[in-house]
Amino acid sequence: MRPPVGSYAMDTGTGRVGVVMAHEGPYVQLRPLGGGREWDCPPERVRAATPAERLSAATAHANARSRGEVP
Repeated sequence: MRPPVGSYAMDTGTGRVGVVMAHEGPYVQLRPLGGGREWDCPPERVRAATPAERLSAATAHANARSRGEVP
Protein backbone atom coordinates (compact mmCIF):
# COMPACT_ATOMS: atom_id res chain seq x y z
CA MET A 1 0.00 0.00 0.00
CA ARG A 2 1.23 3.49 -0.77
CA PRO A 3 -0.85 5.82 1.42
CA PRO A 4 -0.96 9.48 0.42
CA VAL A 5 1.25 11.99 2.23
CA GLY A 6 -0.73 13.62 5.04
CA SER A 7 -2.99 10.63 5.65
CA TYR A 8 -3.14 8.63 8.88
CA ALA A 9 -1.71 5.14 8.78
CA MET A 10 -1.23 2.18 11.11
CA ASP A 11 2.13 0.43 11.34
CA THR A 12 0.87 -3.11 11.89
CA GLY A 13 4.32 -4.25 13.04
CA THR A 14 4.44 -1.86 16.00
CA GLY A 15 0.76 -1.02 16.45
CA ARG A 16 1.54 2.71 16.19
CA VAL A 17 -0.52 5.27 14.31
CA GLY A 18 1.28 7.99 12.43
CA VAL A 19 0.92 10.64 9.78
CA VAL A 20 2.44 9.74 6.42
CA MET A 21 5.27 12.23 5.82
CA ALA A 22 6.99 10.81 2.74
CA HIS A 23 7.87 7.78 0.65
CA GLU A 24 11.64 7.28 0.77
CA GLY A 25 13.10 4.37 -1.15
CA PRO A 26 11.16 1.25 -0.23
CA TYR A 27 9.76 2.76 2.99
CA VAL A 28 6.83 4.84 4.12
CA GLN A 29 7.91 7.48 6.64
CA LEU A 30 5.49 7.99 9.51
CA ARG A 31 5.48 10.62 12.25
CA PRO A 32 3.59 10.19 15.55
CA LEU A 33 0.46 12.25 16.09
CA GLY A 34 1.48 15.44 17.85
CA GLY A 35 4.97 15.36 16.32
CA GLY A 36 8.14 13.56 17.19
CA ARG A 37 10.73 11.46 15.44
CA GLU A 38 9.72 9.85 12.16
CA TRP A 39 10.15 6.16 11.61
CA ASP A 40 10.47 4.05 8.48
CA CYS A 41 7.88 1.40 7.85
CA PRO A 42 7.93 -1.24 5.13
CA PRO A 43 4.91 -0.74 2.85
CA GLU A 44 3.60 -4.25 3.52
CA ARG A 45 3.14 -3.28 7.19
CA VAL A 46 1.14 -0.10 6.47
CA ARG A 47 -2.61 0.26 6.27
CA ALA A 48 -5.04 3.13 6.66
CA ALA A 49 -5.79 3.91 10.30
CA THR A 50 -9.41 3.53 11.35
CA PRO A 51 -11.23 6.47 12.95
CA ALA A 52 -11.10 4.61 16.29
CA GLU A 53 -7.32 4.13 16.00
CA ARG A 54 -6.82 7.80 15.15
CA LEU A 55 -8.94 8.86 18.13
CA SER A 56 -7.09 6.50 20.47
CA ALA A 57 -3.69 7.83 19.35
CA ALA A 58 -4.84 11.45 19.68
CA THR A 59 -6.25 10.77 23.16
CA ALA A 60 -3.03 9.07 24.27
CA HIS A 61 -1.02 12.08 23.08
CA ALA A 62 -3.36 14.56 24.84
CA ASN A 63 -3.10 12.57 28.07
CA ALA A 64 0.70 12.46 27.87
CA ARG A 65 0.77 16.22 27.25
CA SER A 66 -1.46 16.87 30.28
CA ARG A 67 0.96 14.83 32.42
CA GLY A 68 3.89 16.90 31.09
CA GLU A 69 5.47 13.97 29.30
CA VAL A 70 5.47 15.73 25.91
CA PRO A 71 5.45 19.45 25.02
